[in-house]
Amino acid sequence: MHPAILGLITIIVGVGGCIGYFYGANLFLDKVLFPATGPNAGRNINKANMIRPWIFLGPAIVALGLYLAYPVVATLILSFQERLPGGARGWVGFENYTKMFAEPKFTEAMINNMLWLTVVPASATAFGLIAAQLTDRLSWGNISKSIIFMPMAISFVGAAVIFKLVYEARPEDVAQIGILNHLYLLFGGAEPKQFLTIPFWNSFFLMVVLIWIQTGFAMVILSAALRGIPEETVEAAIIDGANPFQIFFKIKIPQIMGTIVVVWTTITIATLKVFDIVFAMTNGNWETQVLANYMYDKLFVARDWGMGSASAMIIMLLVTPILVWNVYNARKEMR
Repeated sequence: MHPAILGLITIIVGVGGCIGYFYGANLFLDKVLFPATGPNAGRNINKANMIRPWIFLGPAIVALGLYLAYPVVATLILSFQERLPGGARGWVGFENYTKMFAEPKFTEAMINNMLWLTVVPASATAFGLIAAQLTDRLSWGNISKSIIFMPMAISFVGAAVIFKLVYEARPEDVAQIGILNHLYLLFGGAEPKQFLTIPFWNSFFLMVVLIWIQTGFAMVILSAALRGIPEETVEAAIIDGANPFQIFFKIKIPQIMGTIVVVWTTITIATLKVFDIVFAMTNGNWETQVLANYMYDKLFVARDWGMGSASAMIIMLLVTPILVWNVYNARKEMR
């Protein structure tokens, strides 16, 4: 079957199935199970209203249990096992974790992830905040916002391919197609550089890709938060003689600090799970290894399910506290 036709059928069946389920569930609840007629009509309506949320949440709970809870438990069990000849599994306890922490590549991945966590969320949030503030002051602000947000529509792999061409290096006697090397030679560079092979600095060249993508997300959320600031507070600051920098840093930012924290933690979670960019651009070579790419190498290259699962659990343990904090702050903002 043609992929377009298959996609269309999937949409029709998926959307139609959801509509049919919710409509049929409501009909069954109100007309058959607890009909709103007769002497018990009031009691039936109350019972139906108590059950209705669980009917609507039912498919989501089943899906989460099947595609989230079960894989987490299964991965945790696998992290304490090893593969034996013949496809069997043997229990090894914390041996996978011990071997993993002793590997130089895992140490490299942890250090790089900490570096990514230090640079990417702060940079993307800061650039998004600046873009949100500046574009709101422009007559063509909506157009500039669309341009800045556009990278969000590109997949991580697509963005990695774009920036791999930006960093491309050709021999010195050949025209450079990489913008960075072209500029480097234009301003007096001796010879083209393989930017992605320079230890330590190559991690920053990779981070630029994720910052470029996430800045648009941060801008949209923070722009909405800035628009929600009461005009009275800004007008009062202007009357008191505050300059634009004081208004921005002392009036606006404190009022949207909760939103800034939510944006920062959301980008932090995305950064912890970064895989596509590193895999597509360096595959963890030249000291650019990160935890998600390390997990992929163990699971699908080395076929070491035990250590691969152990690294997956480390990623989950790192993400969970940030996720909980993010949800807590989001709920606090809604109160």
